[in-house]
Amino acid sequence: MVKIITDSSTLYPPTEGKKLGFDVMPLCVSIADLEDRDLLVDMDVFYSKIAEGNHPRSSQPPVGEVMEAYEAYPEDEIINIAMADGLSGTYQSACGARESVDNKDNIVVFNSKTLCGPHRYMVEKAQKMAEEGKSAKEILDWLEYASEHHESFLIPQDFDFLRRGGRLTPMAAAFGSVLKLKPIMKQTDDGKKLDKFGVKRTMKAVVATIIEHLKKADLDSRHILYVSHARVPEDAKKVVEQLKEAFPEVEYHILDLGAAFVTQGGPGCVAVQYIEK
Repeated sequence: MVKIITDSSTLYPPTEGKKLGFDVMPLCVSIADLEDRDLLVDMDVFYSKIAEGNHPRSSQPPVGEVMEAYEAYPEDEIINIAMADGLSGTYQSACGARESVDNKDNIVVFNSKTLCGPHRYMVEKAQKMAEEGKSAKEILDWLEYASEHHESFLIPQDFDFLRRGGRLTPMAAAFGSVLKLKPIMKQTDDGKKLDKFGVKRTMKAVVATIIEHLKKADLDSRHILYVSHARVPEDAKKVVEQLKEAFPEVEYHILDLGAAFVTQGGPGCVAVQYIEK
């Protein structure tokens, strides 16, 4: 059987991932005097420290832990489905860990080119394929397809979080002056950065702009739309309601972002993402 390993970009804590059959390596997060792991940290404490003016940081899972996960399955074929290379060092770190273990020839580190909702679905589907007895090649072929059939948009409330994280194209990095309006960021086609997509005065206008773009993808029952948020559930619900009017056949999921992605997008951010099933 193929063993699936991933990271907390999927928004699955390790215990939940284990119940579903795959291993989750949580990213590391720190803020002020607090050091913890993504999806394990006390989020009330985490947000309170941001409110005090502290700036959080995130980093990839410890290499030693990833090596231990690889070494736990010496006889299996392993696929580590990592979050987008460029948006995190997680993919490169997972590749480095692979080179350091004896069973490296049985391990493939796959760059999902995405994060959060679409990444979550890719791992869920890969796990189901593994349970159905599909080969590593069959799973990787599907993952290659899926990694080219998704898009992600981010609506930040505090642009400085993105700018400090260095996850913007140079042009987008100069975009912060429009913060009195609502900027829209889009993941670049290679998955490595976020670029400016537009700016509007209201959230409703922002979503309408995203909808106009998504119409080009002919979203229907073949697709899943994810709306993820940093503690703004009412905003997320309103976004889903607006999206449903345009794409009633699509499957929808609302997800709470963990600390690592609040670190990237900032408190109050909302992400809109889709992937083809």
